[in-house]
Amino acid sequence: MEIKIVKTANPKEKPEEDSLIFGVEFTDYMFEMDYTEGIGWHDAVIKPYGPIEIMPSAMVLHYAQEVFEGLKAYKTPAGEIQLFRPDENFKRMNRSNARMCIPQIDENFLLEALKALVKMDESWIPKSPGTSLYIRPFVFATDPFIGVRVSKRYKFMIIMSPVGSYYKGGMVPSRIYVESEFARTVRGGTGEAKCGGNYAGGLAAQQKVHEMGFEQILWLDGEKRQYIEEVGTSNVFFLIDGVFVTPSLEGTILNGITRKSVIELLKHWGETVEERRITIDELYQAYQQGKITEAFATGTAAVIAPIGTLGWKDVEMTFNDGKIGEYSQKIYDTLYDVQTGNKEDPLNWIVKL
Repeated sequence: MEIKIVKTANPKEKPEEDSLIFGVEFTDYMFEMDYTEGIGWHDAVIKPYGPIEIMPSAMVLHYAQEVFEGLKAYKTPAGEIQLFRPDENFKRMNRSNARMCIPQIDENFLLEALKALVKMDESWIPKSPGTSLYIRPFVFATDPFIGVRVSKRYKFMIIMSPVGSYYKGGMVPSRIYVESEFARTVRGGTGEAKCGGNYAGGLAAQQKVHEMGFEQILWLDGEKRQYIEEVGTSNVFFLIDGVFVTPSLEGTILNGITRKSVIELLKHWGETVEERRITIDELYQAYQQGKITEAFATGTAAVIAPIGTLGWKDVEMTFNDGKIGEYSQKIYDTLYDVQTGNKEDPLNWIVKL
């Protein structure tokens, strides 16, 4: 499919790199294409960032048939543009599409479209330490119909935003609380799909733990409230008795690309990783026995987020004296250096433009 290019007549003024806030500023251009049943995907275009027009009856507004992704572009010291495992994002998007009954999209075409868009907005990629260009691909149902069925029309888009360092004041371990009232998802639900409803459904629990003095939630399974699943919108790892333990993918946990990368990197270093179900009771017992060396969450935004304290009922578990663990720092430094071209890519993750 040919991609039409529409140039902007009014390039925007770029924000100062030292004042970037996540998800506030957007680049000059965006990518857009439509799907119509019987025709397929069509009318691919890169055009100036701006409002889109949909009908008030667009099905996404009523039944939330949509999915999204998140990844980043980086500038190397030599001025090259790098993407971190974008193929994995588009594979996951199609898995989410399948779960939400959205038509599959050619992953090779999506990568070419993304490359073209990033090149158009190359000057928006910040260069300061810790900064990057955040990329948000998403697709949603546009059929003007308020009956409950699979939509016959969709719109796929990519928008981009320059973002500052996640750790402006340095990496600080967070305070997490184990959620036992609300559930993020259940088996057979949409937990493995990256769709907006999963995130909206977690806001009530998020507000509750903030009022308790914690920054984020550790989710337990929706059925028995026993098995550890995710931390907020991130995957989670515990270093227990020298073994890295992370919840196995059971259909309720997002298959994180940073999670996958951390597992591959740890194994590359010769470390032992177990992907398995782990209960909160087992975790507490290991804590009481002094076996937990450190804990951290993984995701696109923060890469690695060390966990200093985990609150559960009336107990607070503190890991590594509330300080950043050796591996948390080492994994963060390695991944970030690979992403930004400051270190050799040992596992062939980087896509250069």
